[in-house]
Parts: sequence; structure tokens; C-alpha cells
Amino acid sequence: MNYYNEIKQELINNETYKKVKDYSKNRSDLKTYYNVGKLLSEAGKHYGEGIIKSYSKKLTIELGTGYTSSSLKRMRQFFIVLQKGATMSHQLTWSHYVELLPMEDTNKINYYVKITENQNLSVRELRQRIKNNEYERLDYKTKEKLITKEENKVEDFIKNPILIRNKYNKENISERMLQQLILEDIPSFLHELGNGFSFIENEYKIKIGNRYNYIDLLLYNINFNCYVVVELKVTELKKEHIGQIETYMAYVDKNIKQVEQNNTIGIIICKKDNVFIMKYVTNKNVFEREYELL
Repeated sequence: MNYYNEIKQELINNETYKKVKDYSKNRSDLKTYYNVGKLLSEAGKHYGEGIIKSYSKKLTIELGTGYTSSSLKRMRQFFIVLQKGATMSHQLTWSHYVELLPMEDTNKINYYVKITENQNLSVRELRQRIKNNEYERLDYKTKEKLITKEENKVEDFIKNPILIRNKYNKENISERMLQQLILEDIPSFLHELGNGFSFIENEYKIKIGNRYNYIDLLLYNINFNCYVVVELKVTELKKEHIGQIETYMAYVDKNIKQVEQNNTIGIIICKKDNVFIMKYVTNKNVFEREYELL
């Protein structure tokens, strides 16, 4: 089999197809690079690793720039990761996949493919999510659900720690300052919590008995049809924090929530967690996460 001629023809066909049908060039690119990667993998078994460098020189002479040894190696790696179970999505461009190819964990690749599809991430946005170690900050149970394709819950994609951009002295952060940092970049904060979160109000005023209280952040999750109470703590999690957020959640359920909506969840974002306290919390709708200032 003449691997070089097969590879050359695949690339020529792709360039021609993209000029005629630009609307589906992503699909054409991915299919072509998969096929080329397969041919390169097979050629390597017959002629050794040096064949990529040889083919690169010939393709550059005959077809022009764009077919460096690095580019061809990426195509081969693309074939390899798909063979291992990574997802090919035509909603992603080749540039998206270039960001994903260095990853060795197929499940990690599939996670980023999925969020890129669902959230229409640009290449730059995807690169930032990877840089922030978003997948690594998921709970191991969530990762298992992604593998088994089990139905997710609202809390599954809340990162730990939650990353918050900071402009203050890290040693002197108050709860008000922490809230201000979040409000200055509320889209990033909502992405840190997961999917479907929307902002309602900060310092949301409620009246309990004769006293007014203020919920640090009141959110709503569209996907799971529930209100979300967020409390910010710049200390280690304490038992009184649990009682406070449960009170606020109960108020929202009684006075704001509609019959068709699900029960409110509560998220305590604190400087340091306390596994001993969380061990005895019976309310399954209360969750704690640490924050980390960048």
C-alpha cells in the first residue's frame, strides 16, 4: 500500500471540500485528520518513526505549508485517542482538539469535549478551563458518573476549590471583599459552580421574626429548577454556619419557592473545610467548598 499517496489524497480532498462547503469544514477536517492519523500509524509500523519527517518534507513541497512533522504527529495522536474512546464531536474545531491531545486520560478529554459542546466554548475559553485544572477539581464520584453516564445532580460539578480572582492582600480578606471579588466576575464564578446557574441578587434581604437577615448570594439553577443560597466565610467552616444556611434555605422554601420548583440547596464557600462537621450534617442539600484566591 502506498501510504504517502493515500495521505496526500486525503489532504487534497479536504482542502477542496472546505472551499466548496465551508459550513461543514469542521466535520471535514476531523474526518480527514482521523484518516490521515490512521494511515500514519500504520505507515509507522512498517517504516518506523522517521516516516513522518519524510512525509512532511514531501507534503510541504507538493501541497505547501501546514504539514509539519508536529502537525502530522498531532493527526496520528488524534487517531490514537479516538481509538482509546475519546469522543469526536463535530461541534469542536481541530484547534479545540489540539488543546486536548496532550492529555493522557480519555475521560478527561471527554469531559472537556462535553463542556465545550454544552457551553459553546471558544478555543481560548477551553484553554483557560484546562489551565484552571477544572477536571481535577471535580469530586471523584462525579468523575465516576461521567464514565458510567449516570444522571448528574446539581452539586456534582461544583469545583473544589472554587477559584476566585483576587486584587487584594490575601491575608486581609473580609467576607464583603470576597463577595465584591465574585460580583466583579460573576460569569466566572457561576461557571465554577457548574451548569445552569444564574445570578439573582447579592445581600438578598429576608425578614425572620423581627430581624432582617441578608443572604450573601441568591442564585437559581435553571437545569435543576431550584434556588441556591450561597454563604461566604473567610474562616474555617463552623457548626453555626450550617445552622445559618439551613435557616435561610428554609425561608426560601417557605416564602419564595413555588410548588413546581425543587427544594433549595445551600453552598457554603469557606477558607477551609471541616470534614468532622460535614460528617454530621443530615441536610443533604447543604454543601461546602473551599475557595482559592488567584
